[in-house]
Amino acid sequence: MFHSVHPDRGFPRQPNLPQAGDEAAPRHLWSYNFGGEMKRWVWVPALLVLISVAGAQTPFSLNQNHVAGQAVVADSSSGTWHDAGAGDRMFFPRDMLWGWAQLDLAPPHNEVDPNLCAGNAGQYGGANAPCSMFARYMLSGILEVRPFGRGPLRRFMVFGAPTFLFGKNVPKTLYTWSPDAIGIEHSWGAGIYIEKGFEFRVTQHFLFDRLGARDTNLGLADLGNNGPWGRYMTVGVRKTFGTRRW
Repeated sequence: MFHSVHPDRGFPRQPNLPQAGDEAAPRHLWSYNFGGEMKRWVWVPALLVLISVAGAQTPFSLNQNHVAGQAVVADSSSGTWHDAGAGDRMFFPRDMLWGWAQLDLAPPHNEVDPNLCAGNAGQYGGANAPCSMFARYMLSGILEVRPFGRGPLRRFMVFGAPTFLFGKNVPKTLYTWSPDAIGIEHSWGAGIYIEKGFEFRVTQHFLFDRLGARDTNLGLADLGNNGPWGRYMTVGVRKTFGTRRW
């Protein structure tokens, strides 16, 4: 975990903040504060992730191709290459989208920690501590786009992998069901299918993007925007194997 503040995204520290001796609200305060206008609208891009993935579920992407009356497994996750069909378009083919979306709920005392606030954030204001970016809800997904349907470019694809975090919690101090927007951890990249399940990939990961009122310095417990991984770029090779049951 990275606890340093990235030089181009860090915030100056603010000394005049509530201290641990301030009056704190009782534990397990279940609230439903949606926050400001920005926090409400952040659900829009989150829903777009779900819609994009749902749009990829076309009949062409089924795991079975019927040849001579027999079902032949042809799952892309098993590393099986599919040659272009006679009716496939050069641009924006029917099978150009693939992905998944997942919504997770973290029970109280098991909040997602994106490494934005120190674990002792409750010492700086108790239940009113300004740094309360420990998530109750997590919406994540991957969307792969293969825009070319024929020729060598058929092997090329681009992808994005966003994770949206929501919640307002402070360890050992405040536990709520609030869906206040925290921010987005995300990466994107490109890949080229090689052969036999091997794929070359380039990935760019970004600093954590805060949303709404959280996009500012939140006191002494604020660890900056490095998030869980910081900013990085990698090149690598992925190998897929096996056949998925569903």
